[in-house]
Amino acid sequence: MKAILTKYIPCSNTRGSRIKAYDCDKNSVTIPYPHELSGEDVYRLAAVRLCQKMGWDTDLIGGGLANGYAFCFKKQ
Repeated sequence: MKAILTKYIPCSNTRGSRIKAYDCDKNSVTIPYPHELSGEDVYRLAAVRLCQKMGWDTDLIGGGLANGYAFCFKKQ
């Protein structure tokens, strides 16, 4: 089973805040912080975008970590 981890990347002098989603195989996607969302939904969007990029199922279960969220695929 593949797990997707997410983390918040704060803004810098040249880029706005971002959310990064990645897995243990170094597949990743970074999205601009979606200010229209809040809480887990912010991180879920990044995880779903990684799934879309990789052609994976987007039906995920998530949970909070100290520095972001982790998502796994629902068992079929």
